[in-house]
Amino acid sequence: MRMGVFGAILVRVLRGCATLLRVLLCSENRADYSLVTEVFVGFAIVTLVVATGYVTGRMGILGPTALDVLSKAAFFVFSPALLFIVLGDADIQVLFSALLPVSALAATFALVIYLVVAALSKVRGAGRLTVGGLAASYVNSNNIGLPLAAYILGDPALAAPVLLFQLIVMSPIALTILDVTHQGSVSLRRIVSGPIRNPLIIGSMLGVLVSWWGITLPDIVHEPLELLGQAAVPTLLFALGLSLASQRLWEAHEYRREITVAAIIKLTVMPLIAWLLGVFVFSLEPHALFTVVILAALPSAQNVFNYSQRYGVATPLARDSVVLTTVVSLPIMMGLAFLLAPV
Repeated sequence: MRMGVFGAILVRVLRGCATLLRVLLCSENRADYSLVTEVFVGFAIVTLVVATGYVTGRMGILGPTALDVLSKAAFFVFSPALLFIVLGDADIQVLFSALLPVSALAATFALVIYLVVAALSKVRGAGRLTVGGLAASYVNSNNIGLPLAAYILGDPALAAPVLLFQLIVMSPIALTILDVTHQGSVSLRRIVSGPIRNPLIIGSMLGVLVSWWGITLPDIVHEPLELLGQAAVPTLLFALGLSLASQRLWEAHEYRREITVAAIIKLTVMPLIAWLLGVFVFSLEPHALFTVVILAALPSAQNVFNYSQRYGVATPLARDSVVLTTVVSLPIMMGLAFLLAPV
């Protein structure tokens, strides 16, 4: 069985990760490498789950409808439950801390820069521009950000502000555009009702309200939702691997320039913007500065792929951007951990 381009990349990544891990574990001064090790562990977990989905897809075990079923399950059931629990359990002061405006502005500037570059490159289509803009600015605060916030920053709730902005502001706008594009017609009623019909936005809004009002959910409600939410991350990652098995990376030639632009903006421009804002505008203390920069350097979210898959818009652009930024962001985040992590 030929593994294709992705298989070759995966083998090289895993070999490199294994070598790096041996170096870290054999170091005489392991404390200095603790942050880098945690970054590596988080990405290694993500890579292995995606690889499992890829191998499963290549073997044809689940049949041709598996990707569609898993994507719908993640979109309508698992992800809303996860977002409700994460935001509902978060401290409201953390949700609306100084981290929020920095993350929001960094994402907004990155999105605008992508749209300008895409417009100059004569990219057409609202749906295609939306998916590309999300790939350049919508960080993986859920699948990678929450675990890394827990491992590296010491509190998973620190990823909540960027998660909140993305789901309360970015997602409603993007999903409305994709919905209108998918339907092929513009309806004011549909645009206005779009956010309240989207399960991801509903789960996020309800979670914020629970946190705002300080409601403690009974176990009979909280535990089942938490259990369903725990299925969201592996389902999305596994589905991403399945999609890679059905089409090779870089096979869609028409999207290559957009993928490259989105990846550059996402992994270099957006963290730089976050650092500039944190230092010169908001005067953040070292730990907060490290938090906003490391979160800005997260790869493109699997949600971007999930959205494009759900509405059938520019799926290769979303898929390849997610994979490319996930692979390349690892050394970038390791470097940031060395440079910015408070002692």
